Amino acid sequence: MKKTINKYLPKVIGIRLNTLHLVKPQKAVKKAFYLFCTPRRGKVKPEQEDFLNGAKAKVITAEGIKLQTYHWQGSGKTILLIHGWESNTYRWKVLIEKLQAENYNIYAFDAPAHGYSEGNYIHVPLYTKCVEKIVQAYNPEIVIGHSIGGMTTVFHQHQFPNQNIKKLVLLGPPSELTSIMEDYQQILNLKPRVMKGLENKFYDQLGFKFEEFSIAKFAKEVKQPTLVIHDKYDKVAPVEASKSIQQNLQQSEFIETEGAGHSLNNDYIYSAIIQYLKK
Repeated sequence: MKKTINKYLPKVIGIRLNTLHLVKPQKAVKKAFYLFCTPRRGKVKPEQEDFLNGAKAKVITAEGIKLQTYHWQGSGKTILLIHGWESNTYRWKVLIEKLQAENYNIYAFDAPAHGYSEGNYIHVPLYTKCVEKIVQAYNPEIVIGHSIGGMTTVFHQHQFPNQNIKKLVLLGPPSELTSIMEDYQQILNLKPRVMKGLENKFYDQLGFKFEEFSIAKFAKEVKQPTLVIHDKYDKVAPVEASKSIQQNLQQSEFIETEGAGHSLNNDYIYSAIIQYLKK
C-alpha cells in the first residue's frame, strides 16, 4: 500500500499544482519552488546520534539559519566535508574514521533543513553562502563534496574564489539545472506554463534561468586540482554530468566506478581519495 501511495502521490501533487496555476499562478509557482527545495529526509536518526553528538562543535549562523558544525581534531591538513541532499554529516562516518587514521583535521556541518541544523529548505546558492561562512570560520585546505554538496563545492569557488583551498574532491555531482528541472517536471507531470513560471521564479529569487545554472560551466573558473568520482550506473545523477564538469576543470583527475551507486561509499573510493590528498 505504501509503495502504491508513493508511486501516485507526485502525480496527485502535480495535478493540484497545475489546477491551482489556472486560478492563482503565483501561489502555484511559489508552492512548486519550495516543494523542489524542501527535503523530506535528512534529520538525525537515533542510531546516528552518538557519532554526531561526540563531535559537535560551535553553531554558526548563515543567512539567519543556525548550522551545526562538527570537528574531529588532527594535526594534519584541514578538511571540510559537504554532504548531499536528504543526508547529514553522518554519511561521512567511515571516511572520517579513515581520515582520522591519517591525522587530518576534519570539519563538517549539517546543511540547512538537514541533520541538527535549522531551516526548512535548501538550494545550491543558499548552501554556497552557508559553506562560505564555514570556510571563513575554519579555513580548510581541502573540500570534499557529495552530490548537491559537490555542486556547491564548485559553485562556491565560482562565487567566492579562495586560494587557501588547495584541493577539491567531487563525488557524484549533478551538473545542469535544466536536466534536473526536466526530471522534476516529469515526476510531477507539470504543465509547461507552470514550468515557465517556475523558471521566472528561479531568476527573480536566485538570479539564474535554468540553462544558465551549469556546474560544468562554473567549473571553468576552478583553479584547484580536483578529483572527480562518479559511478557508471548512478541512478540519481548521470555519470555524463561529472564528465562534463571534469572536462572543464583546469586541473583534474576522473575515476569512474561500477556498482558503487550514487552514495559512492566503499573502501576503494576512500583509498583513492586519501591517495589523491597525499599527492
